[in-house]
Amino acid sequence: MHRTSRLPAPLAVSVLLAAVTGLLSAPILAQSKPTDDSAQGETLAPEASPAKKGVYLSDWFNQDLTLIGSKDISFGPKPTDDIYLEYEYFGRKGPFELYGYIDVPKILTIGNSNDKGVWDHGSPVFMEHEPRISIDYLAGRSLAVGPFKEWYVAFDWIYDHGSNKENRANTLYSGLGTDIETHSRVNLSANFYGRYQWENYGASNEYSWDGYRAQMKYIVPIGKFDNGASLTYIGFTNYDFGSDLHKDNPARTANALVATNVLLYSFTHLRFTLVGRYFHNGGNWEDGSELNFGEGNFRARSDGWGYYAGVGYQF
Repeated sequence: MHRTSRLPAPLAVSVLLAAVTGLLSAPILAQSKPTDDSAQGETLAPEASPAKKGVYLSDWFNQDLTLIGSKDISFGPKPTDDIYLEYEYFGRKGPFELYGYIDVPKILTIGNSNDKGVWDHGSPVFMEHEPRISIDYLAGRSLAVGPFKEWYVAFDWIYDHGSNKENRANTLYSGLGTDIETHSRVNLSANFYGRYQWENYGASNEYSWDGYRAQMKYIVPIGKFDNGASLTYIGFTNYDFGSDLHKDNPARTANALVATNVLLYSFTHLRFTLVGRYFHNGGNWEDGSELNFGEGNFRARSDGWGYYAGVGYQF
């Protein structure tokens, strides 16, 4: 998603706000091969519970390390399987709501033929950071309107370092977010973003504003158990639309959808995660398109289910 370049004025404003708080498009048969290996692409476990005072290193800043195995992940035209290490954090302090993670792809050198990582000339790091800044808090008053109980300036920055600039991706989503009152146990929030694209594995939308993202997140506590564990359902859906990628390449699409469903079984420190994730036009690739990245023709698989399982330690 980016190289070093002079930023347009609207982007510079977004970057300044963020400081305070994927992909190819040559003709179909002559594309360079993308590195879909490390594009985990979305958060797997947004905040499900606050920090426990005196139990973790911080009373408000939650952290965990998780080893994750994934299968059939379709953020590119060739689904990947991978085992990777993830550092995750989340918390709320004053006006700042923080969430993010940093992945080390293929940490155990285990993955399918489409998977490259830190040890085999793939990406050494993939990360996503989703800060939000409360407008209500900064205004010193509630700006609630109907069910919309708090408003935020919202960002989502996704970066894949890649082994070189052709295999690098860097995207900034910026916009408006809100928390929604459900009068139930369901914790619901929404964000609406515009997307600025720096590097994007050589795609035609590099260094441009290209499309939008509508995002919904929902958390449902299921229950607590006598052994001290709790079970939580976490879900979120990202709908990307309005991209111009398809105008230069019939194998690309204007829209993409990823719907993620997480079951989190957690003790005070130990966490077990199971995830089912549905892709439609994953990575803005048209499912079934005939492609050739220099190793023979194949058909894109960008629709369908992918799965994750993880075991982690919260500290």
